[in-house]
Amino acid sequence: MTQLWTGRFSGATDALMRQFQDSIYFDVRLWESDIAGSVAYAKGLVAAGIISEAEHEMIQRGLAAVHAEFAADTFELKAGDEDIHTAVERRLTEIIGEVGGKLHTGRSRNDQVATDTRLWLKWQIVKLRHHLVHLQQAILAQAEAHLEVIMPGYTHLQQAQPIRLSHWLLSFGWMLQRDKERLDDLTLRVDVLPLGSGALSGNPLGIDRQLLADELGFATFSANSLDAVGDRDYLLEFLSWAAITQMHLSRLAEDMIIYSSQEFGFIELADAYSTGSSLMPQKKNPDSMELVRGKTGRIVGALTGMFTTMKGLPSTYNKDMQEDKEPLFDTVDTLTMTLQITAGVIETMTVKTAKIYDKMDSTMLATELADYLAKKGLPFRQAHHVVGQIVQQAIALDQPLNTIPLGFYRQFSDLFESDLHKMLTFNRAADRRTSHGGTGKEAVAEQLDYFRMLVEAVGEAEE
Repeated sequence: MTQLWTGRFSGATDALMRQFQDSIYFDVRLWESDIAGSVAYAKGLVAAGIISEAEHEMIQRGLAAVHAEFAADTFELKAGDEDIHTAVERRLTEIIGEVGGKLHTGRSRNDQVATDTRLWLKWQIVKLRHHLVHLQQAILAQAEAHLEVIMPGYTHLQQAQPIRLSHWLLSFGWMLQRDKERLDDLTLRVDVLPLGSGALSGNPLGIDRQLLADELGFATFSANSLDAVGDRDYLLEFLSWAAITQMHLSRLAEDMIIYSSQEFGFIELADAYSTGSSLMPQKKNPDSMELVRGKTGRIVGALTGMFTTMKGLPSTYNKDMQEDKEPLFDTVDTLTMTLQITAGVIETMTVKTAKIYDKMDSTMLATELADYLAKKGLPFRQAHHVVGQIVQQAIALDQPLNTIPLGFYRQFSDLFESDLHKMLTFNRAADRRTSHGGTGKEAVAEQLDYFRMLVEAVGEAEE
């Protein structure tokens, strides 16, 4: 097939140049959205009186046949199919004859590719949102199942204060909640139809753009044709969202990797999400989580690459924009996989409660001692200093804070009384944090109720 633009040229395109500029080998993924856009545009052409009803019926019948070939994986790419738009039009014309050439009247590949990409991304967002909610559901289930479990909370990767394991899990649930909200917000800016903008200056044929938007399910259409064909903000915003979401998965993966190590032993990953060593028979490696962590650089790189591509472009469409699709496709594929893998890991992990309690250091109760003194009237800064001295001495004696006799404490302050030791338990320390968002049992139960309501509301809406 002769390329769509060769009429002005007398010489043939260099073979390497053809390979360099053709995009069919990756944008073939847009076949369904490309055909959907063509179906809608054909309706716009007949409504505007550009093609007859008979021609419209022929085009629609031909497009249905092309769709069936792609769906059955029998569509045959040929030389000259430089992109998905050319391939679909070429095959349409083979099926219905010259009438197929009328479909491109008033339409440019500039507004066509922008439409295809937006429509494809809209579909992918629905799937990604579903996977994100599934991960939230997995976190919710494990948090509900382990409400009674206390674990060390960390700052600087040092044991800090006792927290509930449910509280730790839910911290990632709330990260994902923000990701879900950001995804819903950016969808508003993806949901804008560029079709009808032509190459850059608009459509001269009286095409009803509201009709096109309605046919394709877009919320609205673009307000400026120059901006419509040159806009890739929606892709940058999506890639930014993906990078933030993947960063959250990476942070969760890091915790899972650490907590599943022998040094911690808080959790065990299921065999289904672990691998072994080709040399060391005893190894059970958290490769699922390491790969989630590792693929984060890939997604961040896609965002950085896209910014670099766009930063120096003059207005409207430039061929550089062809570079937007491969990082987009790869990001969607990668994040789709990592969300599902992470959900599987969370759903099937085993919490090792006994190991957790064995690892809990009594120095996490130091803040309880300082609060105890502060409640007795000692200024907190002085209480902090006194308890620091107590901790230093207890470490030197290799004595847990919750087993040292009262007499030891009274050497440092006569404010310590017989009610001291009932304060020095990990459960009590956690449960004292009763403020909204705290790690106390009642606060976490309240948090679970709220989180469950949000997750279940989304799940019901998807059904």
